Amino acid sequence: MKIIEPGSLPPCEQIFAAVYDAVYLIDPESSNIVWCNRQGYEDLGYKADEVLQHSVLSLQKDVTGLPQWSEIKAVILANEVFRFIGRHAHKDGSEVAVEVNTSHFDYAGHTYFVSVARNINQRLALEVDLNSRNNRIWFALNEAADGFWEWQLEDNSVFFSDKLKQMLGYGPDEMTPHLDTWVKNVHPDDFERVKEILEEHLAEKRAIYQARYRLRNRNGHYIWVDDTGKVCQRDEEGRPTHVVGMVRDITDHKKLEFQLENLAAHDPLTGLMNRREGEKQAARLFQLAKRHGHSMGVAVLDLDFFKDINDLYGHQKGDQVLAYVGRLLQTQMRSTDVLYRWGGEEFVWVAPLDDCDHLQPMMDKLHQAMREADWKATGVAPVTLSIGLACSHEGSDDLETLLSQADKALYCAKDQGRNRTVIYDESQE
Repeated sequence: MKIIEPGSLPPCEQIFAAVYDAVYLIDPESSNIVWCNRQGYEDLGYKADEVLQHSVLSLQKDVTGLPQWSEIKAVILANEVFRFIGRHAHKDGSEVAVEVNTSHFDYAGHTYFVSVARNINQRLALEVDLNSRNNRIWFALNEAADGFWEWQLEDNSVFFSDKLKQMLGYGPDEMTPHLDTWVKNVHPDDFERVKEILEEHLAEKRAIYQARYRLRNRNGHYIWVDDTGKVCQRDEEGRPTHVVGMVRDITDHKKLEFQLENLAAHDPLTGLMNRREGEKQAARLFQLAKRHGHSMGVAVLDLDFFKDINDLYGHQKGDQVLAYVGRLLQTQMRSTDVLYRWGGEEFVWVAPLDDCDHLQPMMDKLHQAMREADWKATGVAPVTLSIGLACSHEGSDDLETLLSQADKALYCAKDQGRNRTVIYDESQE
């Protein structure tokens, strides 16, 4: 490293000439300017000798009279650096906004002030433009989006925008601006989940707060919303003080989502669950049965001579019969049961049971419903069912095993003349 000798350094005036900020040397007693760098006099439109004819009192528009200067002088002397925002008078009569940092030092028995003044005209103009732009952006977002909110954690006060109130059916002067208003309107089934997401964001475990949930409107109906927010201010100890967010009404989107889910999970012809969804729900029932030691019954149902219906009346009539039987089966099942179309003219009925002996009477009731059905309305001769039954004991068997056993019992029912129920036993293997 090369060492620079003191004598080889450029003179101070050359150094200060390269400083972008204005630098003034001031006599504390009179406030006169005794020296300034080039930036100092050029900022104010003066020549070097012209600025030396001025003082703080003539150049600083926010300091008026020696009494005020005496107070400022005392503060400067009491501190290492005194920071001041003010306005310098330009030669042409305009003003230059400045941020001034003043320190003091002693030289040859005299005390001097050194003021470094930064021109902040452009910065203030940018701040004004930014504030104006922010106001315009806020207005645009508030008009374009469904609604904004701002939560002040200190007193739990909440600002609800007019758009948000309108979305929920309230007038601009309604909705108490408090957190309780929001809490009371979140669907009870969603509240704990949404609360957990919000608390995780406040604790900085999530970058943003985002939740989809149901929110009650003024009429008592629930709409689906997408709620997104973020902590925008924290105190000195890092605790959140303000959170802002935006709410969007996604009710139509959720309705479409539910419709698509329903289509994906249900057989379009009969309206029953399709095989994939049915087996998923049946597996869930089996897990519950094993946990509680209950029995599970599985019935495989097949329409007798269904091929003849298609051959005699056509496949369109066959589809109508399948849809009719699907609706009839639904009227016989319990809310705890799972019923789904297995494929073709076959259906699967899965039922939790206190005892396997209860399954046969349920199937007898189903045969009776088939006999009493209004087949004339379908335009075909009465249709019957063959049913194969299998039952687990205290959740010991799995769904696949029981389905296989019930299917074997079904073939026995057909071999024995159809229109009957056969319960699986080991002799059918």
